[in-house]
Amino acid sequence: MALIKKFEDILAWQEARKLVREVYGFTREGAFAKDFGLRDQIQRASVSVMTNIAEGFDCDSHIEFARFLGIARRSAVEVQSLLYAALDIGYLTEEIFKREYAQADKTKALIGGLKKSLKPRT
Repeated sequence: MALIKKFEDILAWQEARKLVREVYGFTREGAFAKDFGLRDQIQRASVSVMTNIAEGFDCDSHIEFARFLGIARRSAVEVQSLLYAALDIGYLTEEIFKREYAQADKTKALIGGLKKSLKPRT
């Protein structure tokens, strides 16, 4: 396993960055672009995933990093919940919903694995 020297090396951060690009992409279109509340909420939640991973990486302890990873993971779940809202009101197609939900899920799983790796081994 390669040593992680900067937050940009973290696979979970890379996938969170991809999630941000995708969220900003589909929220620029159609009625979604005009729904400022939902649009801003899902954008903020996606950015929160990415930034909490980066911010946590710069912490002085594994305990603090794990706390930030927990926040990042919950923000990914928030994105997933907001995707349902967007689907239900017709802002997203089923195809886009599934793709974005899967991207958030992949990011969430990577964050969870990273967090688990921080726990001391017994």
